[in-house]
Amino acid sequence: MSQPDAVRIREIAPRLTFQNHPVPTEVKIELVRRLLGAGVRAFEVSSFVRPDLVPGLSDAAEVFARIPRAPGVTLGCCVGNSRGLARAVDAGADTAYFLLSADEGFARANIGRSTEESLAELERMVRFAAEHDIMFGTYLIFAWGGPTGSARAGEDLEPLVRRLLDIGVDHWILADSSGYAAPPQIRELVTAALAYVPADRLTVQIHDGRGMGLAALLPLLELGVRNIDTSLAGSGGHPAMPGAQGGGVCTEDAVQLLELAGVPTGIDLTGLIDTANWLADEVGAPSKGFVRHTGPVPAAGESGGPLAFTW
Repeated sequence: MSQPDAVRIREIAPRLTFQNHPVPTEVKIELVRRLLGAGVRAFEVSSFVRPDLVPGLSDAAEVFARIPRAPGVTLGCCVGNSRGLARAVDAGADTAYFLLSADEGFARANIGRSTEESLAELERMVRFAAEHDIMFGTYLIFAWGGPTGSARAGEDLEPLVRRLLDIGVDHWILADSSGYAAPPQIRELVTAALAYVPADRLTVQIHDGRGMGLAALLPLLELGVRNIDTSLAGSGGHPAMPGAQGGGVCTEDAVQLLELAGVPTGIDLTGLIDTANWLADEVGAPSKGFVRHTGPVPAAGESGGPLAFTW
């Protein structure tokens, strides 16, 4: 039997958490340093967007300048316009993804323009990226629906993804930004997307606002998707959605599930748990997750986690 393909976990807490929970730049650098020590090799570091809309990430260029570079490590970012993409190139970002929202209201709140205006901007950005050394793609925020409207099916996104291909963008991050999708909805929309782009150009980012995040992982593996975005301690949020449950799928819980399912991640779970506790306790970022509280499932010959139960 062949060895299961490894999953590429991209850690998005440096962007998703700190856009809604401002901290000093030094804390952001320390988080990435700790995650590197745990074996994480792909990051969404920050966003180059309007500081009046997302003030918590106004130090994006400084963060990129101070993060230690290492072979095999990919440092990515989000961008909201051509100016942001130029700043990402200047900062040395390896990848940049445009913040394209499938929800009209959030599009205006997030980057200050409509979805249609965003597509026109995206077309200009494709030409700029082609002239510079950066991998460029786009988010599809609220791909499964939300933040307040009804759920979306795969067929609802088809006009938008065809526009993206016409523009020349074929690296996508499908984001379930409101946590609408159970496994059947994950399968339906991802299958629809895979009719247009191969699995290695597709990343899926699930936000765990309704408790279904971990359940999405195994259907993704069945469909051949190996690029998955997660957020340490399930942390996250957005200033345009105050009070909303904006955290991503918890990185340490996801790594435990994948490893127990026989899918290697290359990430040290103990190091993740230590870093998640540091993020939650010392930094004070709102957080979720299970394994950092209960301890990991013990391997053969090991004792159990920190909680003992008597039946």
